[in-house]
Amino acid sequence: MIGLIGIAVLCAFFAWWMSTGAILVAVRLADRRGQDTHVKIVLLAMGLLMIGLWGYRSSLMGDDIGASYIAFFSALVIWGWIELAFLSGVITGPNRLAAPEKISEWERFTRAWGTVAYHEILLFVVLLWMIYVGWGQENGVGLWTFIVLYFARISAKLNLYFGVPRINTEFIPEKLKHLPSHFRQTSFNSFFPIAVTILTFAVACWVERVIWATTMADKVGFSLLAALSALALIEHWLMVVPLPDAKLWRWMLPAPNNLRKDIKSEDIHGL
Repeated sequence: MIGLIGIAVLCAFFAWWMSTGAILVAVRLADRRGQDTHVKIVLLAMGLLMIGLWGYRSSLMGDDIGASYIAFFSALVIWGWIELAFLSGVITGPNRLAAPEKISEWERFTRAWGTVAYHEILLFVVLLWMIYVGWGQENGVGLWTFIVLYFARISAKLNLYFGVPRINTEFIPEKLKHLPSHFRQTSFNSFFPIAVTILTFAVACWVERVIWATTMADKVGFSLLAALSALALIEHWLMVVPLPDAKLWRWMLPAPNNLRKDIKSEDIHGL
């Protein structure tokens, strides 16, 4: 039993690392080639999106370990395609300009929302679809995987907007070079402790489900969700704790066209 749970946790960690790296490599290569390469990569990857959507639906009635893994990885593929479309600059928002330094808080908010509006709307629509077809089905791993990713990402974006001590800009692609101007670097924001408390509670809930689950399929599914929630919690703490986790992906990425002089390697962390 411990072996299967441990394998599930390792699979979740590896999937997080590998999928993040694959997206970063694809975007960096598109940045180097320029022109319409970003659009081509997103269109080519739509095959993976279709597989993810099919895998999610086909796993809903499954009650074995295999169905738990299919649901989990299918949700990651769906999420990954949407993130690729965002980081490629294909599905972002109407605002493609950097924020001026001295503007009102309301204008800063509307400009920040404008940089991600289409992306957020797409995520919300996909979430609604996944809830519509998946709520109450036998296998909820895929749905809860997407829910965890969705709310963890909203929390991360809000923290970047309100302000955190450490902000990673090393992996910001060329198409989104205006994005960091909407972040705020501060020593503390009042939303951060709320976010990490909720994520910690989520991890504890999934672990409790692992302990009390009666089938191995459920134990594996809840282990995947616990590991994913723990990763989201770690990513939040990396906005505060000075650890150079960008090294996890930096070695696999091709060099950018132009090194950005405003970046300090000691002041960065992973996505």
